[in-house]
Amino acid sequence: MELKQRIKVSVRNLVEFILRTGDIDSGFVGSSNNRALEGTRIHKKVQSASGEDYDSEVILKYDIEYEEYILSLEGRADGIIKENDTVTIDEIKSTAAPIEKIDEDYNPLHWAQAKCYAFIYAEQNQLSNINVQLTYYQIDTDEIKRIVKEFSFEELKEFFFDLIQKYFIWTEMQHRWNIKRDASIKELSFPHEKYRKGQRELAVAAYKTIVNGKKLYAQAPTGIGKTISTAFPTIKAMGEGHTSKIFYLTAKTITRTVAGEAFSLMRENGLNVKTIVLTAKDKICFKEKATCNPEACEYAKGHYDRVNDAIMDILKNEDELNRETIEKYALKHCVCPFEFSLDLTLWADAVICDYNYVFDPSVSLKRFFAEKGGDYVFLIDEAHNLVDRAREMYSAELFKKPFLDFKREVKTTYPKLSKALNKINQYMLELKKKCDSNGYYIKEELDGDIYYYLKKFIAECEEYLLKQKKAEMYEEHLSLYFEALAFTRICELYDDKYITYVENLNRDVKLKLYCLDPSHLLKETLKKGKAAIFFSATLIPMDYHKNILGGEEDDYTIYLNSPFSVENRRILVADRISTKYRDREKSYIDIVEYINSVLNAKEGNYLIFFPSYQYMNKVHELFIEKYPEYETYIQSPNMTEEEREDFLELFELDKGKNILGFCVLGGIFSEGIDLKHDRLIGVIVVGVGLPQICLERNIVKDYFNKVNNLGYEYSYMYPGMTKVLQASGRLIRTEEDRGVILLLDERFVYTNYQRLFPREWFPYIRVTNDNVEKQLDEFWKW
Repeated sequence: MELKQRIKVSVRNLVEFILRTGDIDSGFVGSSNNRALEGTRIHKKVQSASGEDYDSEVILKYDIEYEEYILSLEGRADGIIKENDTVTIDEIKSTAAPIEKIDEDYNPLHWAQAKCYAFIYAEQNQLSNINVQLTYYQIDTDEIKRIVKEFSFEELKEFFFDLIQKYFIWTEMQHRWNIKRDASIKELSFPHEKYRKGQRELAVAAYKTIVNGKKLYAQAPTGIGKTISTAFPTIKAMGEGHTSKIFYLTAKTITRTVAGEAFSLMRENGLNVKTIVLTAKDKICFKEKATCNPEACEYAKGHYDRVNDAIMDILKNEDELNRETIEKYALKHCVCPFEFSLDLTLWADAVICDYNYVFDPSVSLKRFFAEKGGDYVFLIDEAHNLVDRAREMYSAELFKKPFLDFKREVKTTYPKLSKALNKINQYMLELKKKCDSNGYYIKEELDGDIYYYLKKFIAECEEYLLKQKKAEMYEEHLSLYFEALAFTRICELYDDKYITYVENLNRDVKLKLYCLDPSHLLKETLKKGKAAIFFSATLIPMDYHKNILGGEEDDYTIYLNSPFSVENRRILVADRISTKYRDREKSYIDIVEYINSVLNAKEGNYLIFFPSYQYMNKVHELFIEKYPEYETYIQSPNMTEEEREDFLELFELDKGKNILGFCVLGGIFSEGIDLKHDRLIGVIVVGVGLPQICLERNIVKDYFNKVNNLGYEYSYMYPGMTKVLQASGRLIRTEEDRGVILLLDERFVYTNYQRLFPREWFPYIRVTNDNVEKQLDEFWKW
């Protein structure tokens, strides 16, 4: 390991960070909206047509050595042209602006980035002069405009080191912080008096995974302390130089809170670490509507003129960058809190955020993942949730009606745009005619026509959006434009792991590109980091989760046993009841009686989980009719965070009465909640949690039947039992907790379902309504 600390920064991030000015404007501004979508394709097209003297995608590195550290710059020149004795650095930019409006003053940042590459190349190759060429590619007309300027080495050197000098204050701050952080990491001990059962094993496996640059899939039951057992070894690895940044990824707000608490616990034990929790834009925005329009938002206007001062201020004074702290400094400096928080990720040691900031191609943090990535570690909490989330992120859908409505509005004023919209509308009408009697049309290929029609729409829409910013329906039209962009982006990812389907919705038509197997795309994203640790209490079966979440044959797996005594929990299975859809009406009374038997055995708080709202509501109605003395509360669809918290507060200690929560499997109360001690003494699960039969689930089933003959398991059984295990996991949260889990369904004793039981569920006891109370009396008396 080198003696001097190395601080890495990309040329692009350096230029944009130091030279940016002006407003945030999320409205349409031309080529920047299209750059991410068009960039790779256009770069390759221009590069391939540039002849034998053109070297493309040339990596350039430059180290600047200070007394105590090294600033390491790296970038990738789009092209280097060597003709005779002349060398030209080529920077390719796609644009929607008319080609005749582009001159050498069009965008100073384009010149700045290219001049940095030119300096590095000229210095390393001892050139006294070098050309810089900006190649603008007009995406609508395929026109190309090249602007070439010659620079002397001295000119470039002066420009480059002026930029570096402005950046020096930031690198110096980063260096001082890294020394302080690493010294504290060296002294840091595990923040609990002792490791729980399984905790050290998980920590050692996580550390080994990071050092070896692998992926780890960890089945880690509730109570092991998964968060601290993965965060602590990752911090230790950071102190030894194995990683420069941690991304702690979650599916839910509550688990981001738990992650933040783990880092706070290490701070209390002497760790100096900067963490940031990213909050969704619509939640953290100060305005009623998050439009980021400088004319309507004082925080967007001039944001880039003030944001670097805000960053310096918060970094000097705070280590825990949570929502409250970010909002405080954003108000102080009058900057957009969301964009401010995204900038802070560059300086944070750990970024705690939703999955989509890493995996979603539409909203991922481009500053880290647009190019080759880095030595990042991904800690992926509740990883079972990533399966469906990944399918969602890598899929795209469009509806016909918005295109038809837009067409009617611009029919006379923008005839070319109207024509493009009409093509899409007509195309989707033709698809509607192909739908069968069930209202669906499915095919395995991507039709190139829709890609072409959308590209034409995007091109024509750009002119409209640039001119009609005050139009009444502007926001809706801008949204449709971005939906079309997202759809074309997924078109470019489409392969044999996708399917196309059309759904006839009577007054509308839906066209969807559906990602059946996200494993390849997840795997490609994970290559942007060094190591990944997937952990959950429900990664059963392990082979399934490893396969679908982008694992490779030589990646690691670990199955940890529960740290809690099996004597503290009684598992009961009532297998003489069927909750299959066709039998549900006959099961209502039996379920009511099972619930009453459990309550008769011991007074306390219970959660009862059902496979659907309809099923839950029917049983609830019968239960309160027959047993009105019990205090029951029922989950409702689309509960707000406040309503959720009010629901959980009902489960207090020592209330001296039964509190029954009727909930839905897979809903907001079936995972991520922590009702410790006597706040919860029993969980009843009705059914095996199978997702509702639907078109998409059946498509997944058919696909995996062809791939591995496990279609039903992949689409229904495994996701269903994951929900059962998550709901059951609400019960025992500490070593002192005791409680009962009652599973109601005949399928729980089938061999293929029992293979999905955690080890600690054996042995279980089969019961009927006649003896369940007796079994529980014995348990509670113990």
